[in-house]
Amino acid sequence: MAQLPVTPIRTLDDLRRFEAEMPLDARLPERSVLDVLANAAECWPERTALTQLMTGAPDEVPRRVNYRELLGLVRRAANLFHTLAGPRPGVAYMLPSLIETHATLWGAETAGYAVPINFLLQPGHIAALLKASGARVLVALGPHPVLDIWQKALALREQLPGLILVRVAPPGTPAEDGVIDLPAALAAQPADRLVFDNPGRDADVAAYFHTGGTTGTPRLVAHTHRSQLVAALGGAVLADLRPTDILTATLPLFHVGGTIFCALSAFMAGVSLLIMSPSGLRNPAMVQGFWRLVAQHGVTLAGAVPSSVGAVLESPLAGADISAVRAGFCGAASLPLAVGERFRQVTGRGLYEVYGMTEASGLIAIDAVGGPGGVGSVGWPLPYTRVVVRRLQADGRLGEACDGGEIGVITVEGPHVSPGYRNPEHNVGIFEDGLLNSGDLGCVDDTGRLHIAGRAKDLIIRSGHNIDPLMIENALAEHPAVALAAAVGMPDGYAGELPVCYVALRPGAQVSEDELQAHAQALIGERPAWPKRIHVIDAIPLTSVGKIYKPQLRCDAASRLVTQLVHEQLGHADAQVQVREGGRRGMRVAVTLPAASADAVAAVERALAGYLFEAEVSSS
Repeated sequence: MAQLPVTPIRTLDDLRRFEAEMPLDARLPERSVLDVLANAAECWPERTALTQLMTGAPDEVPRRVNYRELLGLVRRAANLFHTLAGPRPGVAYMLPSLIETHATLWGAETAGYAVPINFLLQPGHIAALLKASGARVLVALGPHPVLDIWQKALALREQLPGLILVRVAPPGTPAEDGVIDLPAALAAQPADRLVFDNPGRDADVAAYFHTGGTTGTPRLVAHTHRSQLVAALGGAVLADLRPTDILTATLPLFHVGGTIFCALSAFMAGVSLLIMSPSGLRNPAMVQGFWRLVAQHGVTLAGAVPSSVGAVLESPLAGADISAVRAGFCGAASLPLAVGERFRQVTGRGLYEVYGMTEASGLIAIDAVGGPGGVGSVGWPLPYTRVVVRRLQADGRLGEACDGGEIGVITVEGPHVSPGYRNPEHNVGIFEDGLLNSGDLGCVDDTGRLHIAGRAKDLIIRSGHNIDPLMIENALAEHPAVALAAAVGMPDGYAGELPVCYVALRPGAQVSEDELQAHAQALIGERPAWPKRIHVIDAIPLTSVGKIYKPQLRCDAASRLVTQLVHEQLGHADAQVQVREGGRRGMRVAVTLPAASADAVAAVERALAGYLFEAEVSSS
């Protein structure tokens, strides 16, 4: 089985010695995800692998599955999928976080390949993903009082002839024609062996994860068994995972972070996962009871996305004994400095950033638990991989490596890098000769630790001056009234873009824009980065995994600008303004002028022509 370090990695020299001690193939002899589970079942058969919470109520009796039972479930699922669809089937799933989701995911990877689907997507986009992936089986949550997953699944079966539909539903749910009941079907399969030859391994595709947003052409990233195993090994090593650990599993299993770091890395080290309800920290009860549940279940590693960490830090400890916690983890988005500092104040422990992306099988670098730590860095690259920050040339191509401290584009090489997208046309500009262009900006300090400076696409470019939105967000997040901040570029006819920031306040807090402006300007050293406007809103829009959804904010900023311009400056108080993503410049603006003349329409067109968005003006 994988040879993890005896003592934690504390320095970059420790990491280099760890790599030099033995080659990767000797360090990681596993050839498949099933090998990882088989080794875990042999080493820790009675150790709890998964604890399933549903409500989080103090008197809830959770469902528990040990490593021996988990291996059996995965074998049963693999046997089922092979029986249903033949060799190497594609198995898609639309499931919340359940024990059955783990059985489906790892069983699909063993029999063929998994296609995790974000069930919050619109049906048309899900259909496009299923078609693009070639999946023949769809596992979905049955009828639910709140979630509409089952309705979507039935509609997809009508659109995609030949799709085999498998349902996850409680015992006693009425049967449906042509629908396979997953629990019953699993029970009919052997748990002690596979009924087929040649399960997935090595360079075989284990999964296709969708990425690239919620609209447009589906982009499916290939993961191989080897790429996932190497990423998982790196996670276990730098996070110092141990068989005595209990980790909060709060990310969904359609998200790469939820499957690799919060699952496969943990299984490799014999960690026990606490599944905090099917909807994770999207469940208000889990947020409100987080610290009580951490104490009740002896959690040692508390993890979530930064926005969720910020939310649980608003919940009082209320006497909960959280002394077992030895570290916290966060990922999927940049960690605001104020959140990291608040976590240390509340827990007395560090909050360590995990940096990854789907195209690198989920992991690139981790702020090592045994290292110097400190908010602001994502730490060292995974063992047996290479991260280089490169200069971006005038023609948009990658150039030479940056000097220490110099900001450039983060590139990644190593066996954990995906072989590419299912559609090779999507590889252009992302994958080239084994090199992954992350699209992220960053720099390396004199200790070899990587610092993220934001997404290249999220840069605010004001008259050629590159502004990192994280600088603005960190400044505003330090204000005691601010719970979350998100900075974006607002279109400007002269500068191209001007920085604006949206903030959500802590419960009961009140603050004026002038006060926030003064606070920001005192902390932001670059005057061009001072936000032009600060908008206090009820809630910052988030994706299904808790990332700030900046396209919506960019559209809102443009809508505010165009509305003011057309209504007040041009005198069309009854004009309708709509802004949406898309177009050659990333944003489309539509202005409708009721009963307007051709001259009036032309005047508005001229007024909008100088902005970096597509504009369409019409008369109704």
